[in-house]
Amino acid sequence: MDTSGGAPTQDKLGFRAIWLIVVACAALSMVIAAMASLNTAIPEIAPAIGANSNQVTWLIDGYTLAIAALLLPAGAIGDRYGRREVLVGGLVVFAIGSLLPIWVSNPDQFIAARALTGVGAAFVMPATLSVITAGVPETKRHLAVSIWAGVGGSGGIAGFFVTGVLLEFFSWESIFLTFGISAALTTVLACTIPTSKDSTTHRFDWIGSFTSAAGIGLLVFGLIEAPHRGWLDPLSLLALIGGLVLIGVFWWWQLKNTDPLLDVRLFNNRAFSAGTLSITVQFLVIFGIFLVLLQQLQLVFGYSPLKAAVALLPMVILVMVFSLVGNWLTTKTSLRLILVFGMVAMGVGAIYLGAVHPDDYKTIVVAMLILAVGLGIATAPSTTAIMVNTPTDNQGVGSAVNDTARELGSAIGIAVGGSLLAAGYTQNIAPVAQDAEASMQQLSTQLDAAGQTAQAQEVAAASESIGEHITNTLAEALQVAAQLSPVDPELAARISSGAIDAFEGPMGTSCIALGGVCLAAAIGLAFLTPKQIDDGTAERAAAAEQAKADITE
Repeated sequence: MDTSGGAPTQDKLGFRAIWLIVVACAALSMVIAAMASLNTAIPEIAPAIGANSNQVTWLIDGYTLAIAALLLPAGAIGDRYGRREVLVGGLVVFAIGSLLPIWVSNPDQFIAARALTGVGAAFVMPATLSVITAGVPETKRHLAVSIWAGVGGSGGIAGFFVTGVLLEFFSWESIFLTFGISAALTTVLACTIPTSKDSTTHRFDWIGSFTSAAGIGLLVFGLIEAPHRGWLDPLSLLALIGGLVLIGVFWWWQLKNTDPLLDVRLFNNRAFSAGTLSITVQFLVIFGIFLVLLQQLQLVFGYSPLKAAVALLPMVILVMVFSLVGNWLTTKTSLRLILVFGMVAMGVGAIYLGAVHPDDYKTIVVAMLILAVGLGIATAPSTTAIMVNTPTDNQGVGSAVNDTARELGSAIGIAVGGSLLAAGYTQNIAPVAQDAEASMQQLSTQLDAAGQTAQAQEVAAASESIGEHITNTLAEALQVAAQLSPVDPELAARISSGAIDAFEGPMGTSCIALGGVCLAAAIGLAFLTPKQIDDGTAERAAAAEQAKADITE
């Protein structure tokens, strides 16, 4: 491996290695925080730029789509041309994209700026892990990966917290200014760390890059759109099927190509596959839970964005602590035991949250702590299993596999949790919406009979759309109730209580379903996962020999 700036030559974790970990984790936390931050800021941003309900989705997901689609090519570019250089370049693009929303004037420009920020993040994420695994002494690599995984697992909650603090004292523009300045400072710091790259020169796999980017991009697009359009909507189906077909083409091409973007034979390594599956399910569950839990805290409990973020802080602490001990416990016990334990804990936490129908914060804390222990203890060993079983020259691609698993898991979790929540809410809220429409029409009739024609016409016009607003989301229903409260307090109270009741049942269903997925994954991992994190040397050698034989034939 060409280190071009200092490979680890001893087993001590010296200042240079510590500094490298600090800078890489700073960049990672910023990228993860930026992914989650807009969830709490959207209520202020959407009206300010005039975004409709569909555009609101893409204000958040334009960033996610760009990251997911470009991770694999970005990781390969880092391996080929230099991981630090790609990290620095990604941070520059991230900084520019972060600042642009301050000056945009319409939703489409905002979405484009967020997508550009996601492009930068796609180059930053795999580089942060690959510079660590290439630049830290092998005996300390597990500790470094544990720190990285802890930051990655808790970075989303940190994003909620930072956004909540900024919104408490400043306007929404301060969020993007903060990320832009932070990215600029991190860019300077990144120039001080050592670089590394592939020790051999291969042809860059343009076909693999295109098919992976297009396939994953279409798949994520379909997962984002399906909850809103419907899973049988032609556009959703076309995107999902097209994405799966292109991923199949990518897989075929990687088996055929002598210089693949990703040697898919790595998935024959049980530790590599188990780590990838575990990471995917962890983030599927945790982001699905975040989707419903934040709504519970802010809309049902009435927490401000800052208070909701503070309420999630216990998870940050536990995820960080257990990420540090996860790899250590793996060496003392087994990879199989730790991954299965982590999945079971997350599954139990999610099911508990869904089954108890929490009506106070104490109940939620119990579920969060169980979830955090599971996520913390399993995330670092999963990432280590991927990276240890990836060839040294392909650490950027290995990191990209880890990050792609996170992004796909997050997108699936949000899609599944969101679909179950939306379908259940729509069904449950129908009687409330019908009652509201009937009450508004009756009020219109009464006003008209009293000679208040203008007011009667306004109420009649409002009655035509009130049901739709109540049916859309819990947030819209509560807004309708707040607007009606001065006019008809009794109707407002019925809408508010009915909407909350309609939300809580499907919330429980979503959490239980996500917990069920986690427990099913635990069963699968019990059979798939080897006892130890093996370096897979023998398996890779056998795969290389098989590849040569295939080419000869």
